[in-house]
Amino acid sequence: MNVVRKEDIYTIEDIHALPEGERAELIDGQIYYLAAPTRTHQRLVHFFDKTIGNYIDSQNGNCEIYPAPFAVYLNEDDYNYVEPDVSVICDSSKLDEKGCHGAPDWIIEIVSSGSRSMDYYKKLFKYRTAGVKEYWIVDSEKNRITVYNFKQDNMNEYSFGDDVPVGIYEGFSIKVS
Repeated sequence: MNVVRKEDIYTIEDIHALPEGERAELIDGQIYYLAAPTRTHQRLVHFFDKTIGNYIDSQNGNCEIYPAPFAVYLNEDDYNYVEPDVSVICDSSKLDEKGCHGAPDWIIEIVSSGSRSMDYYKKLFKYRTAGVKEYWIVDSEKNRITVYNFKQDNMNEYSFGDDVPVGIYEGFSIKVS
């Protein structure tokens, strides 16, 4: 049996105590520091923010979109805090000035070389168990988008250039070129 020392378990308080400008996520009490994003990463975040935001506006939708850095307190505990690259929240009662308390409806993560295992494994499990409805992993190195629709319990892969259907919005698809 492994015994975890108390000092090995971090809380949201530790995240808030980080020096100004230092970003990290907290998953099950473990801190994961975030590297500065690349230009390609930021271009993709901007693309999704603009495309999804324009769609929501055109439909007079009630969902809100937030690009990183945006605080998501995934569970009702002090041991899980993430900053997804793009979060779409349709239940405004989850939102306050600190961020989102509970699972966003849709999360998009843009993969970087340093975040690959985190995005494909740790976050996949955390997002699914927290109640996220849809999770996209956008991998610009592989020109691939992996879509997990947790409500329908399925996964599909698309290439950049494909029309990728959005599960939470019937009739809406996104093409990443």
